[in-house]
Amino acid sequence: MDDRLFRTAMGKFATGVTVITTEFEGRPYGMTANAFVSVSLNPKLVLVSVGLHAHMHNRLQQTKRYAVNILAENQQALSALFAGQKKEETEVKFDTLDSLPVLQGTIATITCNVVAEHLAGDHTLFIGEVTEIRLNEGEPLLFSQGKYRELATLQENPTH
Repeated sequence: MDDRLFRTAMGKFATGVTVITTEFEGRPYGMTANAFVSVSLNPKLVLVSVGLHAHMHNRLQQTKRYAVNILAENQQALSALFAGQKKEETEVKFDTLDSLPVLQGTIATITCNVVAEHLAGDHTLFIGEVTEIRLNEGEPLLFSQGKYRELATLQENPTH
């Protein structure tokens, strides 16, 4: 099966956009990711999928901690920055939650301790037990078919 065909099919699934952050050797690091999922309510577990060759991969294996920053609809620039799409120097101001660097202005931030790692093809699935949550008002940044999207509310059709 062609890689492009697979990527195109996966792009048909609309996702939210997150930036995974951690602190390594005293410095904050981040990576844009849409491969994020809630796994369990009891215990509270979430999962992020990180490519084996991503810089974040080794950092997560060593720190065993990460934060999931769920981006707001006005944070496309942060998504592009942490995806490596912006080449100019940009200063990012971080807050701290549960001793982890987190982004300002997100609609939700979740901090985790890694409780399991599973190799899956060319990625590792990092399962994290949730330690803190911070919520803010706002709408999510969405991504589908290679483009950022906005959330719209559909009216219910009373005839169905």
